Amino acid sequence: MARAGRRAALVMAGTALFWIAVHLAEDRLGLSNRMMALLELFALAGFGLALWMTYQVWRMRQNTKR
Repeated sequence: MARAGRRAALVMAGTALFWIAVHLAEDRLGLSNRMMALLELFALAGFGLALWMTYQVWRMRQNTKR
């Protein structure tokens, strides 16, 4: 259970770093709005995955309490 929690935290932190890097690269590389939208969707998917992983950890914890 602890390993799954750490993995969820790493996915969340990695996604946040990716999102920050995308916004820093936007000005320097002159990315189009279309490319930025695609990269933002990737970040949104990463945050969604982290949320799902966190939910699974919570469910595992609820099942072990019983």
